[in-house]
Amino acid sequence: MTDGYESIVFDCDGVLVEPTDTAVLVDAVVEAFDAFGADIDRSVARQSVTEDAVPAETACDHGIDPEAFWHYRELAASLAQQTHIRDGGKPVYDDVAALDSIECSLGLVSNNQHATIEFLRAYHDLPTFETARGRRPTLAGAAARKPEPDYVEAALAELGVEDALYVGDSEKDVVAAQRAGIDAAYLRRDHVADVTLTAEPTFEVPDLECLVERITETERPV
Repeated sequence: MTDGYESIVFDCDGVLVEPTDTAVLVDAVVEAFDAFGADIDRSVARQSVTEDAVPAETACDHGIDPEAFWHYRELAASLAQQTHIRDGGKPVYDDVAALDSIECSLGLVSNNQHATIEFLRAYHDLPTFETARGRRPTLAGAAARKPEPDYVEAALAELGVEDALYVGDSEKDVVAAQRAGIDAAYLRRDHVADVTLTAEPTFEVPDLECLVERITETERPV
């Protein structure tokens, strides 16, 4: 059994695969501005990546249409990550194999680009997810990212479930799950070992093997 959950939905980066090197995404932002004839300081690009921000105001300051810029930036970021993955970046965590013992349906919801998620699924030997959603390459798609519940709710609707668990490694994941009305498991891997949460997850686990053990107990987590 899977502790009564109809489905388990997972974040991707930092949960199933290692996070993307920041430099890869910074390069993509710089490339996008360069493609529109704008020369920006690398520190500005780094800040937008670190803050996970949509640099619409910066684009406007350079006379660039924000929607066109963002679409290009998303394409550049996805292609850069795909190259990074082929070169050995973003490897799958060893404990992902533990998910094979989960009997209920699995879903995947990420703030990364949908094209990047689909590439990861094709390139790596990931579990079978009945639904997988990444962000759409539009400003509206970016606005719907976690902590907004839009993509999580869409995944639940596609799975046809209401009682689910969302597994992530950030406060945004916890908040998105809560807003979607489902439980949240916080995966406290090494890269978030010292993070202090202001939103309280349903429970915490250090790795996916412990997650599987926890959700296959005979009683719901408290």
